[in-house]
Amino acid sequence: MITRFNCLLAAGSMACAAQADASEPMPPVIPMSETEQADPARPQLLSMRERAAVIDRILQERLDQIIPRIMREQNVQMWVLVAREYFEEPVVASMLDARNFHARRRTLLVFFDPGDGQPVERLTVSRYGLAGLFEPAWDPEEEPDQWAALADIIAERDPSTIAVNTSDITAFGDGMTLSQYRGMVDALPESYRERIVSGERLSVRWLEERVPAELEIYPGIVRVAHSLIARAFSREVITPGETTVADVQWWYREELARLGLKPWFHPGVGVQRQGAEGMLRGDTVIEPGDLIWTDFGITYLRLNTDTQHLAYVLKPGETDAPAGLVQGLKNTNRVQDILIESFEAGLPGNAVLARARAAALAEGLDPSIYSHPIGLHGHGAGTAIGFWDNQKDDPRGAYPVHAGTMWSIELTSYLEVPEWGGQRVDFRSEEDAWFDGESVRFLDGRQTELTLIASD
Repeated sequence: MITRFNCLLAAGSMACAAQADASEPMPPVIPMSETEQADPARPQLLSMRERAAVIDRILQERLDQIIPRIMREQNVQMWVLVAREYFEEPVVASMLDARNFHARRRTLLVFFDPGDGQPVERLTVSRYGLAGLFEPAWDPEEEPDQWAALADIIAERDPSTIAVNTSDITAFGDGMTLSQYRGMVDALPESYRERIVSGERLSVRWLEERVPAELEIYPGIVRVAHSLIARAFSREVITPGETTVADVQWWYREELARLGLKPWFHPGVGVQRQGAEGMLRGDTVIEPGDLIWTDFGITYLRLNTDTQHLAYVLKPGETDAPAGLVQGLKNTNRVQDILIESFEAGLPGNAVLARARAAALAEGLDPSIYSHPIGLHGHGAGTAIGFWDNQKDDPRGAYPVHAGTMWSIELTSYLEVPEWGGQRVDFRSEEDAWFDGESVRFLDGRQTELTLIASD
């Protein structure tokens, strides 16, 4: 059977759109591309009702496909997740349907694999259901004690392992609070307490894996972000000699609010200027001759983007940026090439970092690499490939790189720019990409030329 996903890879968005069920809302689907458009049009955004339908459809696909695979991969028979209203742990938050913004009172979710290829049970031991995605498994009238009800479910199924989310390494796998853990174990017979294991790996695998429906829509989400950056880096927003760095930051925030989108961090904007040290921020007025940097990320349909671009404000009479600035971005593109060539499924993030840095340094480049997974969180679950403040081995980079994951290829390189008197300039870049296990492909291209902003 040819799915919309396979159709997209083979024939592009028009053929796939014709195949889609007209009753199902779909965001604009565009194919992945290695070439980034300089001034892309913003894809049409869905209504809130349509967004909810897409979110729930993808969540259903994630629960159906990912949960059985990772539980068997990690040899876990039961996984118990606990969250309280307004204190949702990351995994539970990602499993709430589009109409449930928070856990209700105490929400207990249970996954149980009966083995022999049977479907994994999905139970909610809670007063309220979750859009039919989990089977209600608690009647408070029959058993008022929620923990006792959970203990009965565990005893009836007699799992060999019971995973709960505790981790010394990652917040994504550390959602079980002390009080909730005590409530659970106090209700269990001693024999079951001995079967409790960490759900850290399950949590990370759940959050870092992408299903075909997510991959299908992700390039279009990145295109939305790219279109907004293109507007921010234009005379629509920036009037050299008048507009401040903070003005651009708040333009992003106002525009996102108008569109019903959210930033997952306050947009970053800064200026590097000949003769000035470091990155200038805040009330700094943008002037001709400035190199502008932005770091911008949105959340749409529960997926996140993370992009860093550079622009140059032309001085009167200039038609291009100084050659040294142009070369600086080329050097950063080369470090990107080296990094994505260093990816290997199963290799720890630390090893990918060491491999890429060695190759970049051997070419005479001056890199700093700090790439991370992206998906349901901006700084997503999975291994780290360096940190801006640590270019050596780190415990957070000991986890392996997995196929089927999204990445923010985030890094910089430095260059002493001749036209700026040998000043050391920072050429930051960040683009979102997909690692299929063999190669890394950018979702909507990458910046290879400085954006030019006219000053007159």
